[in-house]
Amino acid sequence: MKLSLFDYNLPRELIAQTPKEPRDVSGLLVYDRKSGKIEHDRFFNLPRYLQPNDVLVFNNTKVFPARLIMQKPTGGKIEIFLLREIKNGLWQCLIGGRIKSTKKLEIRNQKSGQALCGQIIGKVAESVWLIKFNLTGKKFLKFIEKHGETPLPPYIKTKDNKKIRAEYQTIYAKHFGSVAAPTAGFHFTKKLLANLKKKDIAEEFVTLHVGLGTFQPVKVDQIEKHRMHAEFASIDKKTCDFLNAAKKQGRRIIAVGTTTARTLEAATDKNGKLRPIKKEVNIFIYPGYKFKFVDGLVSNFHLPKSTLLMLISAFLGQGKNKNFGIKTMRKIYVTAVRKKYRFYSFGDAMLIE
Repeated sequence: MKLSLFDYNLPRELIAQTPKEPRDVSGLLVYDRKSGKIEHDRFFNLPRYLQPNDVLVFNNTKVFPARLIMQKPTGGKIEIFLLREIKNGLWQCLIGGRIKSTKKLEIRNQKSGQALCGQIIGKVAESVWLIKFNLTGKKFLKFIEKHGETPLPPYIKTKDNKKIRAEYQTIYAKHFGSVAAPTAGFHFTKKLLANLKKKDIAEEFVTLHVGLGTFQPVKVDQIEKHRMHAEFASIDKKTCDFLNAAKKQGRRIIAVGTTTARTLEAATDKNGKLRPIKKEVNIFIYPGYKFKFVDGLVSNFHLPKSTLLMLISAFLGQGKNKNFGIKTMRKIYVTAVRKKYRFYSFGDAMLIE
């Protein structure tokens, strides 16, 4: 499949820079795969489109201030992007600029004198290095909360600050580890979750720590040649048991976001049974893929030519064919542009049933 199949024209003014307040007043486009019908609504009316006993599955990862500006021994500044902690104090990091192994880097708090020091251990891949830091656990988190920056997507022009950090986080975020937020969850408020519970719609949580790989542009013209970067995912046995039982009872499993969908599909065996996992996953879902566990999907409107848009197209074509899914995606996105839906991280949402 050609990458150009997943391109579309988006007016710049439709790229949302801030979320709606409250979050659940954002727009909601609803697409029924059986009838092909499109409806337009507000996200707080999501319960109208769900059935009693449906199960919503959320990704409870938490975004952290992953961008650090550190100082080299020469006095020069260098950008460090925390990707993943391998073990206590040892991190995989992207480094912007030229650097050598064994170099020592630091950030020093001018008031307290406390410093975060990093020793470059070696290179893992292009631009990816291993760095051993002197601080770990809560001390590390406290330091980077003060001195790090939240790596907002480049299309969001607002600078990192306390307000934007709170906005760029789901209300149920729990497990520290993502460099980007699972944005489909932004639309949920405490009031909406309570209303869903009143309708006997269950909620379950999985974890996928979103890495840069999810958002890196596809650089190959033939999408099948693209390789996803690995990201850490976790689903415990209790969650698997509940979801497997729900699936057996015929209850719909609705994934909130593409990261949740990828986690569930990566953990499902060839017989359609969800298995506990705690490992790196690099599943790439594109048209032609047959979903084994997910029955419905809540999603934002994604960037052209992105792997996220390819997953949406695959889900839309489920049970039919890959060309149908791509054509349907394009139809929906043309409609969303015409109706002036807001796009990307702080934008509006869609429900695919």
